[in-house]
Amino acid sequence: MRPTDLSALYLEYIACLNQQDWAALGRFVDDEVSHNGRRIELVGYRDMLERDFREIPDLHFSVALLVAEPPHVASRLAFVCRPQGTFLGLPVNGKRVAFAENVFYEFRGRKIWQVWSVIDKAAIEAQLQAGPRIHDDVVTPRLAPE
Repeated sequence: MRPTDLSALYLEYIACLNQQDWAALGRFVDDEVSHNGRRIELVGYRDMLERDFREIPDLHFSVALLVAEPPHVASRLAFVCRPQGTFLGLPVNGKRVAFAENVFYEFRGRKIWQVWSVIDKAAIEAQLQAGPRIHDDVVTPRLAPE
């Protein structure tokens, strides 16, 4: 598969997530998918995503950076949302936060087989500690004076 084809396939996958089209998820994700080294299979992957949308009702995946070198994709996903209750062990409780997730994928054929994901928890912690500063409808962490 060419890099442009893999990029297009990945963007279709992101659209599937944003539409919460769980019936179509198997078009993009392998039955034997692993997440962060743990085999969770397609049903577990779907359960994880459905839980994410329940806990973060305004969740939307925005691709900020995408690099495709078959069979791998590297992506930086940007989020601005209001997680309910505790998120990543942090008491977010519906506050609007902005953060990124760096994700690496390995495809087997045309399906995601391996996922390695790291969420920028420190960005959320900084916003919760400093309080949000809203600018152009986007929350940014307050920076300490220099």
